[in-house]
Amino acid sequence: MSPAHTSIRAPWEGHHVLIDEPLSALRPRESLRDVTLRRLQAAIMSGYLKPGTVYSARSIGTQLGISATPVREAMLDLVKEGLVEAIPNKGFRVVQLTSTELDELTQLRELIEAPTVRLIAKRGIDDEAGLAELRHLADELERTARDKLPIEFSAIDLQFHLKLLAYGNNKSLVDTVRGLRLRSRLYGIPQLADRGELASTAHEHTELLDLICAGDADGAEALMRRHIRHVRGVWATGDSTDE
Repeated sequence: MSPAHTSIRAPWEGHHVLIDEPLSALRPRESLRDVTLRRLQAAIMSGYLKPGTVYSARSIGTQLGISATPVREAMLDLVKEGLVEAIPNKGFRVVQLTSTELDELTQLRELIEAPTVRLIAKRGIDDEAGLAELRHLADELERTARDKLPIEFSAIDLQFHLKLLAYGNNKSLVDTVRGLRLRSRLYGIPQLADRGELASTAHEHTELLDLICAGDADGAEALMRRHIRHVRGVWATGDSTDE
């Protein structure tokens, strides 16, 4: 059966499109391609770009109010990351993961992230500005969970965890986790947002920072493991395939 071809509007109808910020709000030295890439990553992670569905660069660009060129460039970056595949003369299709693949990605994340969080808790975060930014991101996660903004939640969640892991002083590790998180995706998050069940997951970020600031390495590591398993066990619902 050939994959369905739809515009970007259909799966996002009734929701904020991608990240709730104007396309003109670029970060320093950030191109339109870069901000489009971030938005598409968030849309894939949160499940609004559906696995198996083909999306055209033109339809996405129309929805975002930009040309197809930066969308196409961003999509090609996503092809390199393994998140989408190019369909000749049609567009791009989000890659479908099996349950086994999701399990493997979750195991890798737990093996990497939990010990790193433990190390950070033992060392402490001697960076008041950085810690304040993490607190702000944790607050934003609770806000987006409360306001049922799953795409924004996904983008901020990625930013929070990568910024936190950066205090482990291992850039290669952070890059690896970024790839794992982008690939594992948060299947089922729109449904959880609709049911108001994101709040408990969001609050875990504040709890994690509290444990780290208290120097509770055991507690921080345990919470990180629970958090990752929670993502796999509760959020990964319905959109993966069995082998």
